[in-house]
Amino acid sequence: MTKYLSVQESLRSTPRRWLITGVAGFIGSNLLETLLKLDQQVVGLDNFATGHRKNLEIVQSLVTADQWARFRFIEGDIADLAACAAATAGVDYVLHQAALGSVPRSLENPIRTNETNITGFLNMLVASRDAGVRRFVYAASSSTYGDHPGLPKIEDRIGRPLSPYAVTKYVNELYADVFARCYGIETIGLRYFNVFGPRQDPNGAYAAVIPKWFSTMLRGEPIFINGDGTTSRDFCYIANTVQANLLAAVADGPEAVNQVYNVALGDRTTLNELFAHIRTLVARGAPEAAAMEPVYRDFRAGDVKHSQADISKARTLLGYEPTHRVVEGLGLACGWYESLGK
Repeated sequence: MTKYLSVQESLRSTPRRWLITGVAGFIGSNLLETLLKLDQQVVGLDNFATGHRKNLEIVQSLVTADQWARFRFIEGDIADLAACAAATAGVDYVLHQAALGSVPRSLENPIRTNETNITGFLNMLVASRDAGVRRFVYAASSSTYGDHPGLPKIEDRIGRPLSPYAVTKYVNELYADVFARCYGIETIGLRYFNVFGPRQDPNGAYAAVIPKWFSTMLRGEPIFINGDGTTSRDFCYIANTVQANLLAAVADGPEAVNQVYNVALGDRTTLNELFAHIRTLVARGAPEAAAMEPVYRDFRAGDVKHSQADISKARTLLGYEPTHRVVEGLGLACGWYESLGK
């Protein structure tokens, strides 16, 4: 039995109370679905800045009435300390996902990014400390590696941040470490690498590449690639990310706590390869997509050329083992984006 299966069995037998911030978002709603299917008690906090009520409605349709009754939603902002305090009361584990993502957004509006990602993060740490939560697990980011050229990325080797967003996510790690040292709160940061999957928003100026490309190709519109397409990323399917969160929350080894972990597949996919995979999947239902070719344009400021994670630390200390490869995850995501047009 894998560590993750063991953890799921344990949670079913001994339910806990969880708080998910950003619960109406892509990652948050997938965490909610998994926890409710494990019969957990869940509090969700969201201000709908980037999340959607529809995501909560979808989760409700995927769980039983009894499971849904275990969920309590609070509409509020992590920039409001009182809202954070209300949400953390009586909670065992915090899964802090709420943030303003996107490098381009942070370049356009660094003040708002700072308010949400740093002030909001600090509010959540203070509220969690005061509520006596068992553990605070938070969404860190691979952007923290900045301009460090080494591959694969190893947790203790980082460079200079390349965007305001990257600065905020690094500050989160510093604050979590200080709170662990000064107040004894247990924290674990998960450096996400290009998470994708169902319920990831394909719309808007800051949509991630995979949902944007699926949506655009399904409409028969041209796909733009920044650079020559050899840029590579370590794309991570959402089920792997959910696994890492649950493992981090209940990890019982003292050496596993107050750490930061890469959450990824441990592989690289170029944008050209990604385009080809998505084109093949879309063409199964829309044969005309098979003839599509990408349109290349200038490399985007603030981006890194290549990214790949070393996931050995998460494997060793958390028992993390990815269950979905990129192509498998893309196949599952494709069905989701196709359903949006029906």
